[in-house]
Amino acid sequence: MLLRFLVLALLASAGAQAQVLDFTDAERRAILRHGPWPAPWAPDPSNRVSGAAEAIGFGERLFFEPRLSPSGKVLCATCHVPFRGWQDGRARALGLAEAERNTQSVVNVRYNRWFGWDGAGDSLWAQSLRPILDAREMGGSQAQAATLVRSDPELSCGYARTFGAPPPADDALVLAGIGKALAAFQETIVSGRSPFDDFRDALARNDFSAMKNYPLAAQRGLRIFVGRGNCSACHFGPNFANGEFHDVGVPFFVAGGADPGRHGGIRKLQSNPFNLLGPHNDDREGASATRTKHVALEHRNFGEFKVAGLRNVAQSAPYMHNGSLATLADVVRHYSEISPDRLHADGESLLKPLRLNREESADLVAFLESLTERASTLPPRRPGTPCRP
Repeated sequence: MLLRFLVLALLASAGAQAQVLDFTDAERRAILRHGPWPAPWAPDPSNRVSGAAEAIGFGERLFFEPRLSPSGKVLCATCHVPFRGWQDGRARALGLAEAERNTQSVVNVRYNRWFGWDGAGDSLWAQSLRPILDAREMGGSQAQAATLVRSDPELSCGYARTFGAPPPADDALVLAGIGKALAAFQETIVSGRSPFDDFRDALARNDFSAMKNYPLAAQRGLRIFVGRGNCSACHFGPNFANGEFHDVGVPFFVAGGADPGRHGGIRKLQSNPFNLLGPHNDDREGASATRTKHVALEHRNFGEFKVAGLRNVAQSAPYMHNGSLATLADVVRHYSEISPDRLHADGESLLKPLRLNREESADLVAFLESLTERASTLPPRRPGTPCRP
């Protein structure tokens, strides 16, 4: 009887072992660098209401306010639709007119260093103002937005509760406040834990029984991601993004010319009166403005676009800065077949064609799909005190 029990135990153990790949020490270290999740976060020092309940409630109200657009037809949630993964599912954003770029999701946006495909925003609150002022998106203006907040009793009350004083006569100050409240709300939009996170944490504690719950296809795709594919060279850390900009061989030609990408973004950043070098930065120590002060315009920046975070990536199709790739399978195919001739020649390129076969491509897609959250595990938002003017 004892012998039969030992045989059955050995067979069960062998069957279980077949469900977990034998990752090398180097692979384990690479995998563990993609967590833990949720990642630590601290309020934005450039935004004095970052993390404040009143600001979060006021920002949420503004996020769904159509009158920030003079037409009354476009709001932040027009492009950042909650039930579409906080983006719009379109190849290119559509406000008052169609733009040249894909709408980025605002999920996990609080972990970014630069904002927008070209990094023209150096803070989330400054980036939040860009669609309001863009003629193709919301088509508003500094004066119109400030007048709305001052004249509407509910919005004026929300502003006063958030900043401790009624909206001032200075339009720029009111507009900066709008951006800071919008940022405070967006900072709360964070993805929950995914099947990958459960596997990563089980790997960290050598919990074999928990590791075997992660599908083998996803494990094989993960091995490609951190190994042969070298995907984690750019998509690393808990949010699977290095926060920088690269040319990945996606065409950047648009109607009437070319999209300059990061090159144009740096120019916009440097001329933006709401950048962190300006008077609206609440960080009196000045540390938050260091990267803005030292950003340099280089020729190689032309045609570079931001590395997107990969959490919930299965929910944010279509892909790339111009929405030119419809599915994750298309993205994997792009990197599998990429031509080095399409890349800039500045320095040695990290990108080389992966030449994945059909099974390997499917495994990599399975891994990317495993980054989708099951459900949010963060505390619920605390709305600000309702305004009843």
